[in-house]
Amino acid sequence: MSAPMRMRDKAILRVVSRAFIPFILLFGLYVQFHGDFGPGGGFQAGVIFAAGLVLYSLIFGLEPLKRVLPVRVVEVLMAVGVLLYAGTGILAMAYGQSFLDYDIPLFGSHGQHYGILLVEAGVGLTVTTTMTMIYYGFAGRGDT
Repeated sequence: MSAPMRMRDKAILRVVSRAFIPFILLFGLYVQFHGDFGPGGGFQAGVIFAAGLVLYSLIFGLEPLKRVLPVRVVEVLMAVGVLLYAGTGILAMAYGQSFLDYDIPLFGSHGQHYGILLVEAGVGLTVTTTMTMIYYGFAGRGDT
């Protein structure tokens, strides 16, 4: 009985995914930056971006993804995302606003827009890296 073919051995999957992954990541960025004007935002963008990374790993293997995005980098970016989110709230409080009241006087007349942008960036970064780390945990278990 022959060994089953792995996804990375299938040429059509490799070619199609190599063509679509950049568009998936670009759509994730679109959802991220369009979130304060319409449907979308950090959580949805984070899941879309992580889905692109998981697709890359499913087709090309876990180790190539870990070379592109090492576990240590993912751990640091998870913390940076949370700090960006919470830091925006603390910055608002420093200016006498409520926690995560986005109208931060530091940014002038665009305080609310930049505040929302920072919060959504923190959420997006945290969700992307958390989903990626969960995938690393499950994918790295092996066939035991």
